[in-house]
Amino acid sequence: MGPERPARARPIRVLLVDDHQVVRRGLRTFLEVQDDIEVVGEAGDGAEGVARAEELRPDVVLMDVKMPGTDGIEALRTLRELSNPAKVLIVTSFTEQRTVVPALRAGASGYVYKDVDPDALAGAIRSVHAGHVLLQPEVAGALLTQDDHSQGGGRGGGLTEREREVLGLIADGRSNREIARALVLSEKTVKTHVSNILMKLDLADRTQAALWAVRNGMTN
Repeated sequence: MGPERPARARPIRVLLVDDHQVVRRGLRTFLEVQDDIEVVGEAGDGAEGVARAEELRPDVVLMDVKMPGTDGIEALRTLRELSNPAKVLIVTSFTEQRTVVPALRAGASGYVYKDVDPDALAGAIRSVHAGHVLLQPEVAGALLTQDDHSQGGGRGGGLTEREREVLGLIADGRSNREIARALVLSEKTVKTHVSNILMKLDLADRTQAALWAVRNGMTN
């Protein structure tokens, strides 16, 4: 008998939330050819998306912003309130900052446009699943110039040197695993540092932490 093949990694489970069936069909067609991505369900509006996310527990939710009834931003906030662990990647045809910025503030891990190249879409899903934050420069700039009193401004002095190193790597878009490798730490230790950073700076998530680091000159 030959050597056993290594166990295949579980595919990334994706939920599609968009009010246009044609868009959902197109996204599904893009993704079904990817060996490491599995579309586990669809929803036609934000409320149904929340319900399906709670039922299916996907790894990544592709969420439209503008939908009738419960829109993508409201659905995103609900998922965060329910402590749903899924990463949310906004898929939008709207390029205005006033549309994308609120979604990122509500906890989205990033966004792509509906005309995105299939390979780029698959790459974006893999990236947010790995813990990265996807921000275009112009949108990051808009976030940075907004009032940030709720985002821990001026509190960086309470961070330890190690926490500052971790924060800088978060700002570079590194996942916990990559941070652990870079700093020769265990992933569990990195998670503890990330939790302490969010608590000390009164931040809600990694997106806010990355923006805080950029704004305060703590990138690597």
